Amino acid sequence: MYTNTNPKSSSYLHFYSIMDSIKPSSSQLVFTVRRQNAELIAPAKPTPRETKFLSDIDDQEGLRFQIPVINFYRKDSDYSTGGNHDPVKVIKKAIAETLVFYYPFAGRLREGNGRKLMVDCTGEGVMFVEADADVTLEEFGDELQPPFPCLEELLYDVPGSAEVLNSPLLLIQVTRLKCGGFIFALRLNHTMSDAAGLVQFMTAVGEMARGASVPSTLPVWSRELLNSRNPPRVTCTHHEYDEVPDTKGTIIPLDDMVHKSFFFGPSQVSALRRFIPPHLRKSSTFELLTSVLWRCRTISLKPDPEEEVRVLCIVNARSKFNPPLPNGFYGNAFAFPVAVTTAAKLCKNPLGYALELVKKAKSDVTEEYMKSLADLMVMKGRPHFTVVRTYLVSDVTRAGFGEVDFGWGKAVYGGPAKGGVGAIPGVASFYIPFKNKNGENGIVVPVCLPAFAMEIFVRELNGMLKSEDPLGKYTNYAMIKPAL
Repeated sequence: MYTNTNPKSSSYLHFYSIMDSIKPSSSQLVFTVRRQNAELIAPAKPTPRETKFLSDIDDQEGLRFQIPVINFYRKDSDYSTGGNHDPVKVIKKAIAETLVFYYPFAGRLREGNGRKLMVDCTGEGVMFVEADADVTLEEFGDELQPPFPCLEELLYDVPGSAEVLNSPLLLIQVTRLKCGGFIFALRLNHTMSDAAGLVQFMTAVGEMARGASVPSTLPVWSRELLNSRNPPRVTCTHHEYDEVPDTKGTIIPLDDMVHKSFFFGPSQVSALRRFIPPHLRKSSTFELLTSVLWRCRTISLKPDPEEEVRVLCIVNARSKFNPPLPNGFYGNAFAFPVAVTTAAKLCKNPLGYALELVKKAKSDVTEEYMKSLADLMVMKGRPHFTVVRTYLVSDVTRAGFGEVDFGWGKAVYGGPAKGGVGAIPGVASFYIPFKNKNGENGIVVPVCLPAFAMEIFVRELNGMLKSEDPLGKYTNYAMIKPAL
């Protein structure tokens, strides 16, 4: 259960954010979830008993955490397994059948020499929770978006199940709703897969649930394609793994965090594009939003003006290889290229300054960059990416979470369950595809900040959207004071 702390001022966010457009009752929604005892779902048929090594990209410290995903589905008797069918039974059976092909998910992680991770393919299974909730889909409000009320009840943290090593690699909870709809929630050990790999697995479960005998895309392990060279040699610059001391105590405090989601539809994106100088007009929406959010977030957190601040952009590297990684590869195949500057430069300069930094960072990712990254992991002990004064953004608008169909149609909402997740909470935001109650397609971005910073963040973003001088410097740097 979360509390909505946003002030109900008409001057706040009505222009661009849907975080307050949910009915007031939904933000305070409380309901009861009755769970059955957790159980393990093993592959439906015998699978190989072997050890499979993760890649040198997979097992870096920054991916050794659990990531939550949630999909909401309506009751719909028109689809292939809808009507009187029980989603719990259908999905349990489909998971068991899918694990025959994705059998490493049924194993357990072990750690070897040099902190190298490997999957012990034991066939023990993934953890599954069956549940019922005394709530309807409609009670969640007109626009489903993170943060979701009672998330901890819809994706229950089974005691002892969340360790990276020697624990189930997937936890799945299916919760039936009073209206006949259901919620599919999943927690993944991120070392196993990225968003594309996870959606590939979920899609396979959906296909099996709808009667397929074999997934349309067969899984490919091939993690050795992202291993270090022999001998390893770092040939690119990787500032995302710089060791940065937290001399000012500027890692985000976790005791007063506020989660809110912000909607960017066509009108909001157009309003922000007014800040782009002519030579950058072809910048993507991802690049634009990343620059805006990084700048507003930096202002809100009030770092020392001369300290370095960073934004890490997750870039899918599958197509960067020649030949490309094989179709069906479901490991982690992305990098965290970084843009670095000082807080003063980021906030005093026009938006085009941040935008050029973001575009340059994205362009850094090549096949050589990925090989250099794998080499760095081995040479430096698989370090965590820098989190001090860092913001991380991940675009899952094309990942396909919402397209996953278990037989009840596409999800009403499908994607990350909340922002701020990771080994270091509060650092990350996701860009999630979203349709608002007016039928507008756009992007919803969950943001996690301390309460004091969230208020400033909202004010800065609102100011940009309403600015009458978009190509002026638009800076409110006076708000930034040296951290105490």
